[in-house]
Amino acid sequence: MSELTHFDDEGASRMVDVGGKDVTARVAVAESFVTMEPATQRLILDRQVSKGDVLEIARIAGIMATKKTADLIPLCHPLSISSVRLDYEVQNETTIRIIATVKIDGKTGVEMEALTAVSITALTIYDMCKAVDRGMSLGPTRLVEKSGGKSGHFIREDA
Repeated sequence: MSELTHFDDEGASRMVDVGGKDVTARVAVAESFVTMEPATQRLILDRQVSKGDVLEIARIAGIMATKKTADLIPLCHPLSISSVRLDYEVQNETTIRIIATVKIDGKTGVEMEALTAVSITALTIYDMCKAVDRGMSLGPTRLVEKSGGKSGHFIREDA
C-alpha cells in the first residue's frame, strides 16, 4: 500500500499539493445499493410516494452533493467538475443499484465526488421513503472504476 498522502512526515494533516501535476482526463464510477421491502420498491417505481418522484429527486440531490464534496470531506480539493451522471438499475424486487459517473479534466481525481454522489442519492431515497419503510438498508457503497492520473486505471473485479 502506498503512503498516506494527507499526512506530512510528522503526522500532521495536510491538503495534498497538486500544483505540479499534469491536467488529465479523469473519470470515477461508484455504486451504492438501497434494499427495501418489495412494496416500497413498487411505490418508488410506480411514482406513488407522496413526496414525489423519488428517483428523480434523489438524482438531483446526488448531483448537487457531488458539487459540494469539498465542503463535506476535509482535505478534498474543490473541483470544477465536467459532468455527473447518476443511473439506477433494479437488481431484484427489493434492491436498487445507484451508479454515479463523474468526469473532470484536472490535476486530481474525482473518486470522492462519485462516492459522495451515490451516498447522498441513497440517503435521499431513504429519507423520502422512511415513512413507509424504516427498515431500508444502504450499501455497500464503493468505487467501481477510476481512470486518469498517475495511478492509472482501476476496475473493481467483483462489481
